[in-house]
Amino acid sequence: MKTSTEIWSSASVVGEEKAVELVAKAGFDAWDFSMFEMARIDWSTWTLLDKPHALNGNDYVKFAKTLRKIGEDNGIYCNQSHAPFPSLVPGMKTFLKRAIECTAIAGGEICIIHPDNNQNAEQNAEFYMELLPFAKEHGVKIATENMWNWKKDAPTACSAACSHHDDFVKHIKTVNDPYFVACLDIGHAEMAGLDTTAPTMIKALGSALQALHIHDNDKLGDSHQIPFSMKIDWNSVAKALKETNYKGHLTLEADRYVASTGASDEQSTLKALKDLHNAVTRLDDLIKNS
Repeated sequence: MKTSTEIWSSASVVGEEKAVELVAKAGFDAWDFSMFEMARIDWSTWTLLDKPHALNGNDYVKFAKTLRKIGEDNGIYCNQSHAPFPSLVPGMKTFLKRAIECTAIAGGEICIIHPDNNQNAEQNAEFYMELLPFAKEHGVKIATENMWNWKKDAPTACSAACSHHDDFVKHIKTVNDPYFVACLDIGHAEMAGLDTTAPTMIKALGSALQALHIHDNDKLGDSHQIPFSMKIDWNSVAKALKETNYKGHLTLEADRYVASTGASDEQSTLKALKDLHNAVTRLDDLIKNS
């Protein structure tokens, strides 16, 4: 399978342009366009922050084109993106549309847009269906993702939009559009308290599953660490992907790994990315041999 990884963690050290280049040098086939800096929020007031970045300025089209060219010049492409979140913060819809547009400009086929954690399938469907005509105009699919909330006064997660496989499937079926697909966050699916597993999710979603966020955890917290470093059973994940004939990319979202290595420059960031590439290649081998 083709491999990919998010660029946000590397960009935090070396900037987006160099991050795309280093992802290519590390051996990946593609890059996942992280757009969190497009619209950062103040979590205490639930409002958008005025934090300047190329993605929220007037030159966002030029910036997306530049990243695409850097990737192509280095032999890789954009396979998917991640829009800023939370999706229902006042004023965010403008940036969600911009994220879809930037995905198309960069050459990506899928834009992951979070559901509202605390809304049901019908409510979230209304939100997504407002965005789908714009996404179709740009030839980009929208992927929803399995989320989680924290259980009050307990160290475990509790239900949220798409956190259980039945609710995830319900979200997909309620929208019922070929441009609306699933991105399974494997780490989220393995958090205690959600009454599901990543293999169960994979099998339930079937052909609707067209994107992944791959990372490891201790089955309690949302660790976003490198695969094979913590407690997720990757043999079972690989077997489920093989059995369901998953055809998408193997995209890493182990965005805390680069920082955890102490990467502080181009060389150390490249080393961390090579570690990540080795891990996702190991998963690919498990899938092939399942």
